[in-house]
Amino acid sequence: MAAKNSSSTDGGTEAPKRRTRRRKKATNDQESVDKAADAATKTAEPPEPISAGDQSGEAVAEGSRGGGEKSSGEGGESDGRRRKRRRRRRKGGDEGGSNSSRNERSSNRNGGGNSNNSNSGNRRSRGRRNKKPGGGGGQGGGGGGPEDNVITGNVTGVLELHPKGYGFIRSPDNNYSSESSDAFVPSSLIEKHRLREGIMITGGVGPGSRGQGPRLKSIETIDGNTLDEYLAIKNFDELTAINPHEQIILETGAKPVTMRVMDLLTPIGKGQRALIVAPPRTGKTMLLQQIANSVSTNHPEVKLIVLLIDERPEEVTEMRRQVNGEVIASSMDRDVESHVRISQLIIERGKRLAESGKDVFILLDSITRTARAFNKWGGNTGRTMTGGLDVKALDIPKKMFGTARCFDEGGSLTVVGTALIETGSRMDEVIFQEFKGTGNMELVLNRRLAERRIWPAIDIGLSGTRREEMILSEENLEGVILLRRSLVSLEPIEAMEQLIKTLERFPTNAEFLTKIRSIM
Repeated sequence: MAAKNSSSTDGGTEAPKRRTRRRKKATNDQESVDKAADAATKTAEPPEPISAGDQSGEAVAEGSRGGGEKSSGEGGESDGRRRKRRRRRRKGGDEGGSNSSRNERSSNRNGGGNSNNSNSGNRRSRGRRNKKPGGGGGQGGGGGGPEDNVITGNVTGVLELHPKGYGFIRSPDNNYSSESSDAFVPSSLIEKHRLREGIMITGGVGPGSRGQGPRLKSIETIDGNTLDEYLAIKNFDELTAINPHEQIILETGAKPVTMRVMDLLTPIGKGQRALIVAPPRTGKTMLLQQIANSVSTNHPEVKLIVLLIDERPEEVTEMRRQVNGEVIASSMDRDVESHVRISQLIIERGKRLAESGKDVFILLDSITRTARAFNKWGGNTGRTMTGGLDVKALDIPKKMFGTARCFDEGGSLTVVGTALIETGSRMDEVIFQEFKGTGNMELVLNRRLAERRIWPAIDIGLSGTRREEMILSEENLEGVILLRRSLVSLEPIEAMEQLIKTLERFPTNAEFLTKIRSIM
């Protein structure tokens, strides 16, 4: 028993001595590693990203890594300390210990030996990399900021605004249709230069973002003017509207007789708001072609625009071949959105030209189909008129037709629109009644004259121009009054036949009116 007790006592005393020796050995190894790390730190030069001291420090760290790991393992580190070190690494510590030992990381936590991490450009924390993407010598830093002003080409087109504030450049070569290749105009650029819808912009474009088309970067000219000249132009609504007083001469010779009749009975002035009331098959299309050709021939200074909405494609082709002017069409095979968008854009284009002092002549065919498109596009508000027409469907078409005017400051916008009647549709009749009286010139075509092939099929008694005394000269006005008095008592067919025969005997209207004044 005594022997057992003595042996157990000796064993109990020897075990602590062995553990003490191991602790001393681990402590000595730890001190040697710390000294090596301090020596490497002293030899490092902070201003240089990669120096000889850093390389030596890394070498010492690599050489002592095995011993440090062994000593730390033998020292019996707890799981709690290991978890803390992992958390520190995740929060922005060294990158997985690839270039430093665990002993160096422990010294960094105590406030010493951080020169390697602070001076080495290759060893960065995850947090710093996330905060500064694209850094490193300015190669792509800031997310590609310098590329924002890159100009890759030029563009010329008409600005169309979106209700949200941005816009697109529509090309006249593509009939102002919406294409994916149209240049995008940011809202910041629109607000900066106070851009209005319908202006013709010439500028530089660059690449867009997120799969968009080209993006407008700079503006060179607006309708041929500089930015300062454009800002000096008054807005359309700020100009003073007056009655038309300068006549647009449609007569181009002895023929066509239709244009001579219009100059006598329904004269058109610059800024006129004219309505042509036409039943089917009464020569409406031929009348519009002759008007367009007369305007382009006698008044080359006037900007002629023919706008065809919901018309037959063959009529669009014929109009483009016969008319010497800009023909813009949204034919019947296009959707309602196209009718609405193009009609509003072209009217805005005419307003921009008129407010800059130019004379614009727009032929709109037809107002009836344009109103039908707006009725379908606007949806049903719950209140409808006769024929299924919504109460708000005509607000925008009437506003478009009402833009025609002559300005006291200079410039004019003439709109000649056609209204369809006797089509068998109650809606068409309601549209005509709503537009009746809004214009200051009406030309009514008669189906009975057209059936007898009497051209022009104009109803003399129902056609006329308001305030024609401001358009015609005193001599011509006197002759026109005498002519009307002689024809008003006759039937429409007989009156037109007699007028046509009389006009064919005189080469010009001036000679004809002189003859009338001498007789009567």
